[in-house]
Amino acid sequence: MHQEKIAEVIQEVKKVVVGQDKMVNRLLIGLFTNGHILLEGVPGLAKTLTVNTLAKVLHLDFNRIQFTPDLLPSDLIGTMIYNQQTANFEVKKGPIFANVILADEVNRSPAKVQSALLEAMQEKQVTIGETTFQLDRPFLVLATQNPVDQEGTYPLPEAQVDRFMMKVHIDYPSKSDELEVMRRMSNMQYSSEVKAILSKQDIFDIRNEINAIKLAEPLENYIIELVFATRFPQQYGLKDEAKYIMFGVSPRASINLNLAAKAIAYMDGRDYVLPEDIKEIAEDVLNHRILLNYEAEADGVDTRSLVRTLLEKVPINKAVTLK
Repeated sequence: MHQEKIAEVIQEVKKVVVGQDKMVNRLLIGLFTNGHILLEGVPGLAKTLTVNTLAKVLHLDFNRIQFTPDLLPSDLIGTMIYNQQTANFEVKKGPIFANVILADEVNRSPAKVQSALLEAMQEKQVTIGETTFQLDRPFLVLATQNPVDQEGTYPLPEAQVDRFMMKVHIDYPSKSDELEVMRRMSNMQYSSEVKAILSKQDIFDIRNEINAIKLAEPLENYIIELVFATRFPQQYGLKDEAKYIMFGVSPRASINLNLAAKAIAYMDGRDYVLPEDIKEIAEDVLNHRILLNYEAEADGVDTRSLVRTLLEKVPINKAVTLK
C-alpha cells in the first residue's frame, strides 16, 4: 500500500503551497482515478503553482498552456511542418504531449480549441495529419477558469464540462494561511524546491489498489439515488428544487462518484467506502453536471447549494427500483 508515500507527497507540496489542502486532495484523486479536474477560482489562489509543484513531486512531465482568444488547435496538439532539406512534411508535436497539462483559463479560447483539448482528454490520443499518436500515461488535464472578467470568454458547453471528473471551487485562504503566504513570498530568498516522491509505476500501482476498494451494494444504490434525484427531483420530495433544474446529471456522474469515493477511502487508509466518503466528494462531482434554468439564476440558486440539499434529503437506505 502506498498511503505513506501519498502523505509524503502532500507534505512536500505543503512546503510550497499554503492552505489549499482540498485542491491538492482533489488533484490527487483525479490522478489516481484517471480523471480530469476543472478548477474555478479568482486569480491569485495558487492554482498554477499547486499544479506545477504537484507535477514535480510526482516526477511527471508538465506543460502549461495559456489559453487565449487567438490560440489554434495546432498550437495545442501540434502540426505538420515542411522540411526543405528532406522535402518532406514532419510532425511537430504540441504541448499536449506531457503527463500533466495545465490548461490555464480554458474559457478564454474559442470552441474549436476547447474541443481539441477535450477530444484528447476523452480519447487519450491525437491525430496530426494522417498519423494518430497515443498520449503519454498517466495523462491528466487540470483546467482553470476564472469566474470573473467574463467579457471575451467562451464558456465551456455543458456536454464538454461533463468530461471533467470534478469541478472544484477554490476559496480564499484563511487569515493565518494568507499571513504565511505573505511571509514566504515576500522573502526574496525563499526557495520552492521540492523532491520527487512517487514514480509513474507507483501511480499505476495505486490505481490498482484503489480498484480493489470495496463499495457495498447499499452504497452503490445510494449513488444511484443521488443521481436520479437530480433527474426526477419531485419523486424525492424536492418540489422547491425541481423548478430550478433543467437537466440532471449524466451517467458519468455515477461512475465518477464511485471512483472518487473509493479514492477517498484509500487515501484515508481503509479498504472499504463509507457513506461519508460519497457525501464528501458529491458536491465536486455533481455541481458542474446539473443544468439550471434562468429562474434559478434570478433567485440566486446555484448547483452547489442544490447538491447540499440533495445530500440532506435523499436517504441512504432507500431501496432502488431497477427499471
